Amino acid sequence: MIKCHNRHNHHQRNTKQYSYKIVIMEAEIKILDKSVRKTSNGFSVKGYGAKGASIDNNILEQIDVERANPKADEVLIEVLYCGVCHSDVHQVNNDWKNTRYPCVPGHEVIGKIVETGASVSKFKVGQIVGVGCMVDSCQTCNPCKNGDEHFCAGEHGPTMTYNGYFRDPGSDYNTFGGFSTHIVSNEAFLLTIPEKLELSSAAPLLCAGVTTYSPMKQWGVKAGDNVAIVGIGGLGHVAIQIAKALGAKVTAITSHESKKEEAKAFGADDVLLSTDEDAMTKNALRYDYILITIPVPFDINDYINLLTYRGSLVTVGLLGEYEKPTNNMNVAIFDRTLGGSFIGGISQTQEMLDFCAEHDIAPEVEMININQVNEAFDKVKNEEVRFRYVIDMSK
Repeated sequence: MIKCHNRHNHHQRNTKQYSYKIVIMEAEIKILDKSVRKTSNGFSVKGYGAKGASIDNNILEQIDVERANPKADEVLIEVLYCGVCHSDVHQVNNDWKNTRYPCVPGHEVIGKIVETGASVSKFKVGQIVGVGCMVDSCQTCNPCKNGDEHFCAGEHGPTMTYNGYFRDPGSDYNTFGGFSTHIVSNEAFLLTIPEKLELSSAAPLLCAGVTTYSPMKQWGVKAGDNVAIVGIGGLGHVAIQIAKALGAKVTAITSHESKKEEAKAFGADDVLLSTDEDAMTKNALRYDYILITIPVPFDINDYINLLTYRGSLVTVGLLGEYEKPTNNMNVAIFDRTLGGSFIGGISQTQEMLDFCAEHDIAPEVEMININQVNEAFDKVKNEEVRFRYVIDMSK
C-alpha cells in the first residue's frame, strides 16, 4: 500500500515538511547489517546485487560486497539514502551489453562519512555528502581539468559509481554502488548537500537533477524561451521544475492523459498529448528547446517538427538507437539542432544542487526498504512509480 507520509528524522536538517513530495511504501522492514568486516584485501559489507550467473541474473539479492580499503584521497561513506534510477534497471538487465557482474546498482547516494584517507582535507568524519554517477577519473586530462569529468579522456574514462570504468570494456575492474551499506569515493567526487534540501528527496537529484539541468545550461535555456519537456516521469518531472525556475514557458508533452494535472502541479504552463495528432500538428514550429526524457526507443521525428527555426532538441535517458531513422530534411530546412547529453561534471552537479535549493526544487519520491528493490524495478519498467523510488537505509 502507498500512503502519503510526512517525514521528519534525525538526518533532516531543516524544519520544512515535504508531505506533498514524499510518500512511503509499507512493507515488512528488513534492515541490512551495517557491520564493516575486514578481509585480507580490504573489507566486506552487505548489499543487494545481481550475480549474473544464470537467466535470473536480473534478480537482486542480498550479497557480500567486497571493497578495497580507502586510499589516501578517498573516503568511506555509510549510505543513508539511495535513489532507484531507470538506468539501474538497464544495467542490471545488461541492456547496454557492458554489465560487469556481480552488479550492485545505485548512483544517487546520500550518506555520512565514517572514515577519511590520510590526504583528505575538504571533508571530515560525520559530514553528510552526496555521491552521484562517478567516484573517480584520471583528474589530469583536459575534460577533467575543465570540470567535465564525465568526459574523462584518460586511459579508462571516468570510474562510475558502479560497473567500473566507463570506457574500458575489456577491463574486469568492477565498482559497486549505493545498494549497499557503505561505498568508497574519491574526495574530489563528493558533493555538499545544501541545508535547504531534505536528504531523502534530494538523492535523485544526483542523477535525475544533473541529467536534466546540464543540457538546459549547455544549450542556453533562458527566461522567455518556449521549452517542451517530453516524458513526465523520473527525469521529466524534475526537468519541468528546472526549466520553470530558469524562467522558461514550459509545456509538458506526455502520452498519458492521467499526467496532465500532475505536470501542471510541477509548474508546466501547458500540457500536450503526444497521441493527439491534431494538437501535435498545431504546435509545429513552436518550441525553442525540447528536452526528451523517454528512456526507451521512440520515433524522434514526431518531435522535430515542434521545433522553431534554429531550435534545439536534446535527448537524455536513451543510450541507444531511435525507433526510426531521423528524417534530416526536417532538421535541415529550419536549421534545427539535435543533440544528446550524458549526466554532468562534479562542479556542475554542485551548481545544480545549489540551484535546486535556491528554487525549492525536489523530486517526488516514494520511500522503500532495501528488500523491495525487485518490486521497485518492476514498477519502474511498468511506469507505475510516481516519480522516483528512494531506498531508506538510514535506520
